Amino acid sequence: MVLIEGETVADWIYILNPLRDVLDQEPADKDAILALAEEEPEAEFWLGRRNRMVPGDRVWFYFSPDAAVAAVGEVDEEPRVDTEAGDGSYLVPVTLLTEATKALHRSPVTRDELGLGQVRSVQKVKPAALPLLLERAGL
Repeated sequence: MVLIEGETVADWIYILNPLRDVLDQEPADKDAILALAEEEPEAEFWLGRRNRMVPGDRVWFYFSPDAAVAAVGEVDEEPRVDTEAGDGSYLVPVTLLTEATKALHRSPVTRDELGLGQVRSVQKVKPAALPLLLERAGL
């Protein structure tokens, strides 16, 4: 992904919803996402609304049962309507960053470290939390 001069990467927290985000009919927990990052890193994730994600943005995956970020990926394409769902939801193609996901899996960034208040399905990363996420991911 090549960014146009002046453009910046946006960073998003994506809360994995175990009812919607499944892999092979199993909840998408941090071990399943790590395996996906290692074996088949290109995936699509569900969004309840479009958001303003663009190619090159980073998506930090927050696992609600663990209350921590333990995976990261890069947006490949802008979100598009999920025509199969028929409920106005969207899909966003993301390539999981294998080495960074391995690093986060070993040393997740907790909710307290992120300074997260109310957790929504997708939200922007707080600027104060970004250096810690980048450091733990080795980026």
